[in-house]
Amino acid sequence: MTTDQSAAGGPQPADAPGAEGAADRAAKEPAAGGTGPGSGTGARETDGRTTDAGRAPGKAADGKAADGTSADGTSADGRAGNGGSGTDSTTSGRAERGDPAGSSRTAEARAADGKAADGKDADGGSGPDKPDSTAAGKSGPGDTADDKTPDDEGGSGETADGKSGASRTDGANDGSGTTDGKDGSSTTDGKDGSSTTDGKDGSGKTDGMDGSSKDGSGTTAGDKDGEADPFAAFAPAPEPVPTRVRRIGRAIGRGLIHEWTLATVGSLVLAVLLTWPTLRYPRHTLPQDYWDPSLQAWQMAWSGHILLTNPAQLWHANTFFPESWSFAFSDTLLGYAPAGMLGTGPEAAILRYNIIFVLAHALATFGAYALARQLGAGRIGAAVAGVSYAYAPWLLAQAGHLHVVSNGGIPLALAMLARGHGYSLRHGYRPERRHDGWVYAGWLVAAWQLSLGFGIGLPFAYFLGGTVVVAAVTWFLRRWVVRPVKRPFGRRLLLADLVGGAIFAGIGLLMALPYFKVAQLHPQAERTIGDISIFSPPAIGFFTAPAESRVWGSLHEGARATLPWHPEMTLLPGFVLYALAAGGLFFSVWKLRHRLLLLAGVVVTMVLAMGTRFFDGTFTYVPLFEHLPGWNGLRTPGRLMLWTTLLLGLLAAGAVSAFAARVREISAERIPSWPSPGLRLATLVPLLLVIVEGLNTTPHPVVPPQPAAMRTVDGPLLVLPSNQSLDQPVMLWSTSRFQDVVNGGSGFTPHQLDEVRRVAAAFPDQTSVDYLRTLGVRNVLLMRDQVPGTPWEITIDAPVDGLDITREEIGQVVVFRL
Repeated sequence: MTTDQSAAGGPQPADAPGAEGAADRAAKEPAAGGTGPGSGTGARETDGRTTDAGRAPGKAADGKAADGTSADGTSADGRAGNGGSGTDSTTSGRAERGDPAGSSRTAEARAADGKAADGKDADGGSGPDKPDSTAAGKSGPGDTADDKTPDDEGGSGETADGKSGASRTDGANDGSGTTDGKDGSSTTDGKDGSSTTDGKDGSGKTDGMDGSSKDGSGTTAGDKDGEADPFAAFAPAPEPVPTRVRRIGRAIGRGLIHEWTLATVGSLVLAVLLTWPTLRYPRHTLPQDYWDPSLQAWQMAWSGHILLTNPAQLWHANTFFPESWSFAFSDTLLGYAPAGMLGTGPEAAILRYNIIFVLAHALATFGAYALARQLGAGRIGAAVAGVSYAYAPWLLAQAGHLHVVSNGGIPLALAMLARGHGYSLRHGYRPERRHDGWVYAGWLVAAWQLSLGFGIGLPFAYFLGGTVVVAAVTWFLRRWVVRPVKRPFGRRLLLADLVGGAIFAGIGLLMALPYFKVAQLHPQAERTIGDISIFSPPAIGFFTAPAESRVWGSLHEGARATLPWHPEMTLLPGFVLYALAAGGLFFSVWKLRHRLLLLAGVVVTMVLAMGTRFFDGTFTYVPLFEHLPGWNGLRTPGRLMLWTTLLLGLLAAGAVSAFAARVREISAERIPSWPSPGLRLATLVPLLLVIVEGLNTTPHPVVPPQPAAMRTVDGPLLVLPSNQSLDQPVMLWSTSRFQDVVNGGSGFTPHQLDEVRRVAAAFPDQTSVDYLRTLGVRNVLLMRDQVPGTPWEITIDAPVDGLDITREEIGQVVVFRL
């Protein structure tokens, strides 16, 4: 073989010393696998083009332009060519890329270490038959990965840009070291100094593969220029960068499937279904009856109207004219005033009432669910607590009392306060979970609940007061006595409690002042122990359902007949709830002491709900009635059953949560670990039973339509006939103009209204006309469709001559103008 054979494996002389032999050989051999001759150390000419620094682009045999080689045979793309390298020559391919030159080695050095340029053995000897394994894309001769030349410290040549071959760029290693775990004699940007690129080492190896080639030519299969890695198809696809719209969509999707979103939607859907047909004719019907609901529809309309027009007159309503402070004659539902600002007239008031009625049930469900979850119950257990609290059978009898049904703020506020203080029944006190924002929110929700009325809000206020006292004692003990801890609750948390408690107390005081004024002006408004005895239920009431219960109503008809006032004495919270709570005493996620505490709360609240029926209330209800401010204004002790229901629901939630946890354990032991449909359904059975027991047959009567005269006649006016039941729709009719009306219905009847009804029984006569004029009444409306069977059945058409009044008929109403 001759010495000018091709670089693809042809033999070369082993004794070609110095730069001359290398240059001659480089002049004869193709560059980077090309077929044309390359020039020597001077300017080379290839296809009529020249390059400086001893480089020529050259042209490959396949017609592709080669990158050219320098005097040492290194290709312009940073890969070594076939020729040897002298001590003064540089790797022009490195110079073009701005990389420092690698070490140069002579042919003698390569022959001495007996290795081929690509790291393979050269048949153990030197001579004309020794193969030269140079190829396009492989390292040049003398640049093996494991051998070093006397120029190991970076070479003595100078690069094309004038930089020393020993210089390093961007932290690249010198000729004797490696960067990023890859070997070579000099690296740049993590590449070795053997003119390697794309993470290949100086011997043609690629990321951990040895230098041996599969074809014996020093080229690894799949590593040639222009050829894609055959294993790249198996690499994971790059994560696509989502667009702004996609990110927003994902965020909305995550929000829609969040637990609290599902809890909110579930509460709303359940409220619509379990209060149906409340929203079937929401502008014309009211649940239960149209007496108290009409009054409360007027209350919401009045508060919204007066706060927009004349807030100073809030407590001096347009009804019960000429009484003052008349808005405080009953629970005000003042917290619903923002809703009262929307719409005018009776139909809008009825629609508003029905929507609030449904939302109140949803809030009660959600609030109890949130409380149970915060205390440590599972999702299904918390759902049982929420549904049993909002749809207990005894509450069906209270469908006409929106201020009683609107109780969802109680558990919701407790849940927020517990969350803010980092407290849970199941996990105890966790200081790292404290958050003062939840504390503020809890106190604000509690204040809103109190603004709906003291009938439900007053016991809640005393409960919070007792909780604050316990917390203060605990703080004192932790701070000074038992294991002293500096600021055991944290300064921010203490500040939140002080500010939130002050807001709650301030709103409570502002709400209470008008009631104290009413009690001063109307002493008969205060309750007596005798009044409490009338509404105190016996023990059988806790097992008797109201007539509105679809499941138990007809079955308990005989038991209801034994109760003196069954609307307030049928206090069944649900037999399913009783059973689940009883099971929760023995099988629960709550600790034993917490179960006993909940049981004690159930017993205490049931005893208080009995009023004077439990040993005359001598040591239970009566002390509260006599010594707690405002407690003597509560007429019906049976409504304390609300707390009993909540505590029973928490006991039941503990049992159902434990059952659900046991189902998960059983499922984990299965192969595969997936619960069977039967086990899944079993966890939902308690919830379904509680829902079924809450089904109702509540009537929804049509509200008497507003007479046209109520839209045109000015006040002050009196509508006859007048009594407690008839006056409440009159209050609703006045929502078109809010003119002053003498009529009114509330928890008590003022003496003056009693006197008006007594004197007006003879209307129209001189005595009644003079009396009404004295009060300031200008018009009297007699309803023809309501006078049959009353004294006005005859006098409605009597002559009015001599009374100095006029009579006018507007539809079915006779208007007397005084």
